[in-house]
Amino acid sequence: MWFQKEIRLTSKPRGFHLITHEVLDLLPEIQSFDVGLLHLFIKHTSASLTINENADPTVRSDFEKFFNRLAPEDQPYYEHTLEGSDDLPAHFKSSILGASQSLPIKNGTLNLGTWQGIYLGEHRNYGGARTLVATVQGEQASP
Repeated sequence: MWFQKEIRLTSKPRGFHLITHEVLDLLPEIQSFDVGLLHLFIKHTSASLTINENADPTVRSDFEKFFNRLAPEDQPYYEHTLEGSDDLPAHFKSSILGASQSLPIKNGTLNLGTWQGIYLGEHRNYGGARTLVATVQGEQASP
Protein backbone atom coordinates (compact mmCIF):
# COMPACT_ATOMS: atom_id res chain seq x y z
CA MET A 1 0.00 0.00 0.00
CA TRP A 2 1.06 3.57 -0.71
CA PHE A 3 0.03 6.68 1.20
CA GLN A 4 1.04 10.32 0.70
CA LYS A 5 0.24 13.44 2.70
CA GLU A 6 1.63 16.96 3.02
CA ILE A 7 2.27 18.07 6.58
CA ARG A 8 3.10 21.54 7.83
CA LEU A 9 5.66 21.98 10.59
CA THR A 10 5.35 24.90 12.97
CA SER A 11 7.66 27.85 12.39
CA LYS A 12 10.99 27.47 14.16
CA PRO A 13 13.90 29.82 14.74
CA ARG A 14 17.17 29.35 12.90
CA GLY A 15 19.00 26.23 14.06
CA PHE A 16 18.54 22.49 14.25
CA HIS A 17 15.33 21.15 15.75
CA LEU A 18 14.18 17.66 16.68
CA ILE A 19 10.91 17.10 14.85
CA THR A 20 10.40 13.35 15.32
CA HIS A 21 7.41 13.71 17.64
CA GLU A 22 5.87 16.50 15.56
CA VAL A 23 6.11 14.34 12.43
CA LEU A 24 4.57 11.33 14.21
CA ASP A 25 1.76 13.50 15.62
CA LEU A 26 0.97 14.77 12.11
CA LEU A 27 1.12 11.26 10.61
CA PRO A 28 -1.04 9.01 12.81
CA GLU A 29 -1.56 6.83 9.71
CA ILE A 30 1.88 5.27 10.33
CA GLN A 31 0.38 3.40 13.28
CA SER A 32 -1.56 1.18 10.86
CA PHE A 33 1.60 -0.13 9.11
CA ASP A 34 3.33 -3.33 10.25
CA VAL A 35 6.35 -2.74 8.04
CA GLY A 36 7.26 -0.05 5.56
CA LEU A 37 9.22 3.04 4.68
CA LEU A 38 8.43 6.66 5.41
CA HIS A 39 10.01 9.02 2.92
CA LEU A 40 10.09 12.68 3.99
CA PHE A 41 10.81 15.46 1.51
CA ILE A 42 11.00 19.13 2.49
CA LYS A 43 9.58 21.54 -0.11
CA HIS A 44 12.04 24.34 0.58
CA THR A 45 15.53 25.25 -0.64
CA SER A 46 16.67 26.91 2.57
CA ALA A 47 15.94 24.15 5.10
CA SER A 48 17.01 20.52 5.37
CA LEU A 49 16.31 17.16 6.96
CA THR A 50 18.84 14.90 8.65
CA ILE A 51 18.99 12.11 11.23
CA ASN A 52 21.16 12.48 14.29
CA GLU A 53 21.47 12.55 18.10
CA ASN A 54 18.12 12.92 19.85
CA ALA A 55 19.23 13.20 23.49
CA ASP A 56 21.91 15.84 24.03
CA PRO A 57 20.80 19.30 22.82
CA THR A 58 24.43 20.46 22.54
CA VAL A 59 24.70 18.36 19.38
CA ARG A 60 22.09 20.60 17.75
CA SER A 61 23.82 23.81 18.81
CA ASP A 62 27.18 22.41 17.66
CA PHE A 63 25.62 21.55 14.28
CA GLU A 64 24.51 25.18 13.93
CA LYS A 65 27.98 26.49 14.80
CA PHE A 66 29.71 24.06 12.44
CA PHE A 67 27.48 24.79 9.45
CA ASN A 68 27.71 28.55 10.04
CA ARG A 69 31.51 28.24 9.73
CA LEU A 70 31.21 25.94 6.71
CA ALA A 71 28.82 28.32 4.89
CA PRO A 72 29.37 31.79 6.38
CA GLU A 73 27.24 34.83 5.62
CA ASP A 74 28.35 38.06 3.96
CA GLN A 75 31.10 36.76 1.72
CA PRO A 76 32.21 39.34 -0.86
CA TYR A 77 32.11 36.81 -3.72
CA TYR A 78 28.41 35.87 -3.22
CA GLU A 79 26.14 37.08 -6.01
CA HIS A 80 22.79 35.77 -4.71
CA THR A 81 22.25 38.40 -2.00
CA LEU A 82 18.89 40.09 -2.68
CA GLU A 83 16.99 37.93 -0.16
CA GLY A 84 19.33 38.65 2.75
CA SER A 85 22.73 37.60 4.00
CA ASP A 86 21.37 34.31 5.39
CA ASP A 87 19.78 33.16 2.12
CA LEU A 88 22.67 31.82 0.02
CA PRO A 89 24.32 30.10 3.00
CA ALA A 90 20.91 28.51 3.69
CA HIS A 91 20.89 27.08 0.15
CA PHE A 92 24.42 25.71 0.65
CA LYS A 93 23.42 24.04 3.94
CA SER A 94 20.28 22.57 2.40
CA SER A 95 22.29 21.07 -0.46
CA ILE A 96 24.95 19.66 1.86
CA LEU A 97 22.47 18.08 4.31
CA GLY A 98 19.73 17.19 1.85
CA ALA A 99 16.03 17.65 1.32
CA SER A 100 14.85 14.12 2.13
CA GLN A 101 15.15 11.12 4.44
CA SER A 102 13.84 7.57 4.22
CA LEU A 103 12.96 5.95 7.53
CA PRO A 104 11.93 2.37 8.33
CA ILE A 105 8.56 1.62 9.90
CA LYS A 106 8.05 -1.38 12.17
CA ASN A 107 4.93 -2.24 14.16
CA GLY A 108 3.31 1.15 13.66
CA THR A 109 6.23 3.39 14.58
CA LEU A 110 9.57 4.54 13.24
CA ASN A 111 12.31 1.97 13.65
CA LEU A 112 15.09 4.39 14.57
CA GLY A 113 18.16 3.73 16.68
CA THR A 114 18.01 4.46 20.41
CA TRP A 115 19.66 7.86 20.05
CA GLN A 116 18.35 8.87 16.63
CA GLY A 117 15.85 11.57 15.78
CA ILE A 118 14.71 13.57 12.76
CA TYR A 119 16.18 17.06 12.59
CA LEU A 120 14.80 20.03 10.73
CA GLY A 121 17.70 22.26 9.78
CA GLU A 122 16.17 25.74 9.68
CA HIS A 123 18.81 27.79 7.89
CA ARG A 124 17.01 31.13 7.56
CA ASN A 125 16.63 33.69 10.31
CA TYR A 126 12.88 33.84 9.59
CA GLY A 127 12.04 30.72 7.60
CA GLY A 128 8.42 30.37 8.63
CA ALA A 129 6.36 27.20 8.63
CA ARG A 130 7.82 24.38 6.53
CA THR A 131 5.98 21.83 4.41
CA LEU A 132 6.99 18.18 4.17
CA VAL A 133 5.71 15.59 1.75
CA ALA A 134 5.36 12.29 3.62
CA THR A 135 5.13 9.17 1.48
CA VAL A 136 4.62 5.78 3.11
CA GLN A 137 4.99 2.45 1.35
CA GLY A 138 4.37 -0.71 3.28
CA GLU A 139 2.08 -3.42 4.56
CA GLN A 140 -0.77 -2.53 6.85
CA ALA A 141 -1.66 -4.52 9.93
CA SER A 142 -4.33 -7.15 9.46
CA PRO A 143 -7.68 -6.19 11.06
